[in-house]
Amino acid sequence: MHISRIVIAGVTSGVGKTTVAMGVMYGLSQRGLRVQPFKVGPDFIDPSYHTLITNRNSRNLDVWMMGRQGVLDCFASASKDADIAVVEGVMGLFDGMSGKSNFASTAHVAKILDAPIVLVVDASKGARSIAAIILGFLHFDRKLRIAAVILNHVAGQRHANYITEALVGKVKVPVIGVLTRNSKIKMEERHLGLVPALEMSGTRNQVITRTARQVAECIDLDKLMSLCSMTSLPDARDYPKLPARANIAVALDESFNFYYIDNFIALRSSGARLVFFSPIKEQKLPDGVHGLMIGGGFPEVLADRLEKNRSMVRSIRKAVDEGMPLYAECGGLMYLTRSISGYKGEKKARKMASIIEADTLMTGRLTLNYTAAKCNGSIFGNMHLRGHEFHYSSIENIAGDLRFAYSMRKGRGVTGNQDGFVINDNGLAAYMHLHFANRKLPERMVLSCVRFSRR
Repeated sequence: MHISRIVIAGVTSGVGKTTVAMGVMYGLSQRGLRVQPFKVGPDFIDPSYHTLITNRNSRNLDVWMMGRQGVLDCFASASKDADIAVVEGVMGLFDGMSGKSNFASTAHVAKILDAPIVLVVDASKGARSIAAIILGFLHFDRKLRIAAVILNHVAGQRHANYITEALVGKVKVPVIGVLTRNSKIKMEERHLGLVPALEMSGTRNQVITRTARQVAECIDLDKLMSLCSMTSLPDARDYPKLPARANIAVALDESFNFYYIDNFIALRSSGARLVFFSPIKEQKLPDGVHGLMIGGGFPEVLADRLEKNRSMVRSIRKAVDEGMPLYAECGGLMYLTRSISGYKGEKKARKMASIIEADTLMTGRLTLNYTAAKCNGSIFGNMHLRGHEFHYSSIENIAGDLRFAYSMRKGRGVTGNQDGFVINDNGLAAYMHLHFANRKLPERMVLSCVRFSRR
């Protein structure tokens, strides 16, 4: 396949990659191009902004969870009807699994995709020194193609002149954008990063669009397009698509919206019909479902509304007691415990589903890791899995007879060496997020649901 593509990378985290990527996506979309967005790494929030801007589902590219072939497959399948692909990086350009290599970094994905890089630099605390930083990035890995630079947080024209003068004769890549400091160009944040776009509505969505438009006006999009790669990449592998044979209820609302689109696609290809519902707004599970999936998100933010909806709790507990297959990640795990407490210092414990005999405490301490684990049975069987964890909570007061779902080989999980819980032998809830690039995961989940439907 041939598709124009570019990677938007940063010198470090917090330099404005998402804002710049949104501006690029918006500007190209306004030209009538079909822009396919991507995000490097394990991220649920930034892709929601890409999707809002482009009206196309943003896809994640993560080498640790998906493997090299998985990255290529996802990129090819998502881009097949697009005009151009814009890939937002993660953290700094070279930040990956360790300091020893580029593995799982933005640089690694850029090499896999043979894509040129636009480097976003925060210029707020430097002038001539910014040239030295850019020069260092250009020389750190000569096999990488850094094609252009965008300067962010520039104080004004005089500041911009200092930097561009310092680049002359030393840095041969062009500056294709200069973004001056603007307090109005700022996205709402929360403890896990930006507030998910799903929670935005009305004027807040208009702010996102206005921000993207303002950024786009500061970038030379003609020059950017001239730098895009058009080299050939492998076509995506074909997987057989099975007819629908089981209905899976998927929690999706302001509290639960951390899902990889690829996981939905994989489940549908494996024979699942997905039925979305809200644990906040609806009174019971959808009728005629044979499985339940509760993803990550922010149950602590709307814990009061989750607590009040006892009718939904009763519906979920009844389904689980009957043996319905259940898969929950992070926020879903938290919802299934007895209670959530500690959000913003609140001492009151909000009652949750009490399907797992333990409590959730918001700690204010970030747990952020790639993970590897052996699954101890349940819906996925005995498998070795890779994933990631990202949360500000801990599971406390764990009942002694609970059975842990994963033995951790990398990452922390619930106890430091174990994660998640097996529920009635047909359910699993854990901190670890999984990517269904491993096709055995959706296949086994759907098979469990099919078996349940035949009871």
